[in-house]
Amino acid sequence: MIAFKCMRAGADYLRRLRTIIVCIWALALAVASAQSSIPSSTAAQAPDAGAVRGEVRDPAGGLAAGAVVIFKLADEALLNEGTPAPAGARSETRTNAYGVYSLGGLVPGIYTLHAETGSGERSAAVRVELAPNETRTVNLLLVSASSSNSLSDPTRSDSSSSPKNDSFPAIKAPEFFDQPQFTVAGVTQATNAGGHGSDTVLRTSEALVKATGSLGSESSSTPAALPDPSDKASLSRQPVDMATLRQQRGTLSARLVPDEKLAGNSAREQQADLYHQLAQIDEEIRDPLSAVQEYQRSAELAPTEPRLFDWATELLTHRALEPATEIFSQGARLYPQSVRMLLGLGASWYARGADERASQYLVSASDLDPSAPAPYWFMGRLLIAQKTPSQELLDRMSRFARLAPTNASASYYYALAIWKHAESSGTLNEATLSQVEMLLQHAVQLEPKMGAAHLQLGILYWQQGDSTRAISALKEAIAVSPELGEAHYRLAQAYLRAGNQAAAQEEFRVHDELAKKSDEEAERGRREIQQFVVSLRDSK
Repeated sequence: MIAFKCMRAGADYLRRLRTIIVCIWALALAVASAQSSIPSSTAAQAPDAGAVRGEVRDPAGGLAAGAVVIFKLADEALLNEGTPAPAGARSETRTNAYGVYSLGGLVPGIYTLHAETGSGERSAAVRVELAPNETRTVNLLLVSASSSNSLSDPTRSDSSSSPKNDSFPAIKAPEFFDQPQFTVAGVTQATNAGGHGSDTVLRTSEALVKATGSLGSESSSTPAALPDPSDKASLSRQPVDMATLRQQRGTLSARLVPDEKLAGNSAREQQADLYHQLAQIDEEIRDPLSAVQEYQRSAELAPTEPRLFDWATELLTHRALEPATEIFSQGARLYPQSVRMLLGLGASWYARGADERASQYLVSASDLDPSAPAPYWFMGRLLIAQKTPSQELLDRMSRFARLAPTNASASYYYALAIWKHAESSGTLNEATLSQVEMLLQHAVQLEPKMGAAHLQLGILYWQQGDSTRAISALKEAIAVSPELGEAHYRLAQAYLRAGNQAAAQEEFRVHDELAKKSDEEAERGRREIQQFVVSLRDSK
């Protein structure tokens, strides 16, 4: 009995000892956690230290308390030089009970940051350039790990799906972290679509993307006109004063208020406008990741047609194809009468290699407003890239020529549609070629500086064996469009047939120089796009 009591007393003692040890261990963890969560304002800060603050929301749009926000210094200069990472190269903090976070004492540089929770929710990684003594506001939206990327057909929507004026609908943020699919759609598929002749497909896709971007300046959902993306003068960047833009950005950022303090749709609209202006500045200072985020916040606060379109277009411009397609799809469901939403959907699907689906959206856009010129331009680009145009495209180009008899592009595209359709169907004959020639001649009469129409006339005459008329038309094409590389190549072929070897060699030389220049410019743009996509996917 005495032995049993001693054993039980010993066991009680061991239990009490384990309890004391566990308590001490838990207390140590609590102290460490409390020390790590001390607000950045209490820490020693460098004289030029900056700060980032903002809020984190859960997938349903509510404020996310306790989310971890992780900062990583991503200054390329430091990485390239192999310089050891400075103190604070990686930092993290947590949101408070109101979903708000703040981290100060950050050395100037380029950071990536994202938020995550223990349940697997996380936000898109955002790239932020922090200047000395600058405070940036970055709001993050968590996305569920099980979110679906399903897309629906906007052409089945009706006008009843348009948002009402007195309330804003909820919109679903795209899933950015489905990395294998995102990589394929964002980079690989865009450069491989089309197999043989894929360079033509890629260049057509890039032209459609640029054209979609040009529609962003229109406040109307039905664009009245469309600048030609091949016209470098009309789309080239104007010199910008970076210092002035950054100052404007700081002024706008200071006017932002926490979302929970926004009372009513009017306040939300004003805040959305601020985010939209910030996004435009971010794009001007070549910070597309920040621009995407600001466009997203603008659209989330007040998802009007222009805001959704600009958000999707920013993603599309930088080749984030899957999320761009999803936002365009949501926009088309909310605004089924928006011509440019359908054009954006067509451009995004074409960039993903879905030629037929892209064509269907462009046809639907044209049918919404048959008098709008932009859908015909988009369909015309597809027509140029296709060997076998669909009957639907031929019908729409016929309608364009009928509705706009004084529009040079209408005659030009209708001529191409007839010509290619007859070639692919084996029905090409003298009567068809005569009609094609008449339409092309009508186009250059309406617009003498339309180099593309002169080029097609030269090709037509060359195929008919008329070298003299071919040379004349091709020289005219070069006179009005000196950088039209194909015109130089075709002219060289015409000179060879005519026996003028020296002139042919000169045209081949000019063609090669233009092709090299064009390839270098395109490659630079594609590298920037790929870097954007990689940064957008960066979750580490």
